[in-house]
Formats: sequence, structure tokens, C-alpha cells
Amino acid sequence: FFSGYLVNSCAFSPDTRILLTCCDDNKVYVWGAQTGNLLRKLKGHKGPVLFCRFSPNGRFFASASRDCTVRLWDAQTTECLQVLRGHSRGVETVSFSPDSKQLASGGWDRKAILWEVQTGQTITQLLGHRDAIQSSDFSPNSKYLATGSWDSTVQVWDLRTLDKIKKKILEGHKGNVSCVCFSPSGFLASGSWDKTIRIWKPETGKLLTKLLGHLTWVKSMAFSADGLRMASSEYSEMVILTIFPPSWSLATLPTVLEVAHVCAFTPDGKLLVSGSADHQIFGEGTADPLAQPT
Repeated sequence: FFSGYLVNSCAFSPDTRILLTCCDDNKVYVWGAQTGNLLRKLKGHKGPVLFCRFSPNGRFFASASRDCTVRLWDAQTTECLQVLRGHSRGVETVSFSPDSKQLASGGWDRKAILWEVQTGQTITQLLGHRDAIQSSDFSPNSKYLATGSWDSTVQVWDLRTLDKIKKKILEGHKGNVSCVCFSPSGFLASGSWDKTIRIWKPETGKLLTKLLGHLTWVKSMAFSADGLRMASSEYSEMVILTIFPPSWSLATLPTVLEVAHVCAFTPDGKLLVSGSADHQIFGEGTADPLAQPT
């Protein structure tokens, strides 16, 4: 895979047939995940595209851009269905609810917006962070939305009563919280510029453990489908694979990356993919390379 520009984010379709990448050239790239062939370059954004994600039902994908918008796309036709306007500054993150009916976005205006996917209408705005929101994720049971911010906190929003949303503020990181990610079993992981990953119980806000091992900023995290492995990339060539309890063992994966900006598991958990500042996407570890058919 080669895009020619900085790869900011990548995402697999639920059926593992499509890989999305988004770049600083204002485009979203659509790849055949089994062949490595470039299928489409999607234009429309007027600024660098910073994040992309598929909906769990595979019908949609969303892209977030420095142009202050979120674009919602039809996964089958790659048609842009909605341009979501509501942020006043660049949008850093988007995430879908497990039922694919809601979309959350967050960015440099310090707010998260909850959208209705079907209509593109705003459901509510979530206010409280003191600096830019850089990451977001829904819990597997749809009860919670987690947001990570440059204010060094993680905020967990209880979505069960939308008319009166409560939140927990998770403190402890000593730097920008660059990524948050729920495990399939419901644990919450947060990665930071303080070189640590923290694992939380979202219902109570209790810190369960702190993972050390990264040598520089944690850039991206992803859980395997079984929840037993977590990959994390940092602002260097390093990708770390963490095996979850009871061992909490760490393994450093060999890469050929300049800087491992992003990482993602395929939905079946057999392949780990990382994207880099040298514009390329690489398959790692547990399965055949992406260019080889399965």
C-alpha cells in the first residue's frame, strides 16, 4: 500500500475486504485489503483528513478533517451522504455507536458532538474539556462514550439519559491523551504523550493498571476482536503488542516504518496493520501479508 502522503488513520471494513486510509492531501483512500489495489480516491474535504472509521454494520464510514467537517459516506457506492457541520475548528476524531445509529465527533473547539447517522442531525453537544479533543470511542454496550483530550484527561460520558448526561473525569496522565479505546469486554484504555497506557474501569473511573514500555508518545491503540491483545504505536518505529490478563506481557514488533502513526487489527484479529509517516501501510505478524489472498 502506498498513498504518497502522511497516513493519519486507517480502518478496516467489518468484512475485512476494504481498508481505508486518510491523509494530509485532503483525500480518503479506499483499498482492496486482499490485493493492496487502490480502488478509489475520495475528494471533498478542504483540509487534511485526520481520522476515518467504518460503522459496525459496514454500511457507512466517516472521515474527520481539519476543514471543520465530518463526512459520512456510503460504504458500497463511496458516495458522500452527509457533510456534518457543527465544529468551529478542525475535527480530530469520529466514532460510531455499536448499533451504527449514532456518530460522535470531537476536535479543537473542545467539544464532542453526538450525531444521528440516518439524518445527520445533531443529538447533543458534550462540553467540559479544557482543550482539544483528540480521540473518542463508544463502549461495546453503548452506555458510554469516552473522549481523550489535550487537557490530559479522559472523560467518560454516560449516554443512558441523553437529556441529562453525566460524566466521569479520569485523571492521572501527565500529557495529552492521544487515543482512547474500549476493549470488547468493556475495559477502557487510554494512551498519552506521557509514554504510558492506562487501563480503566469506565463504570467507576477506577484505574486498573498502568502499562509502561513506550519510549515516546503513544499515537494509536487497537484491540483484537477477542480482547486478549492490544496493539499500540508510538511516535517512532515501535509497535508494542500487549497480551492481556493474567500475564500483561509486552512484545515489541519489528517494523520497517519511519514513524508508526496508526495501527489496526483486522476484524478477525489475524492481522495487525500499521501506517507510517513514510506514506506506507504494512501488515504485521499473525497472518499472510495484505497483498496475498486468503
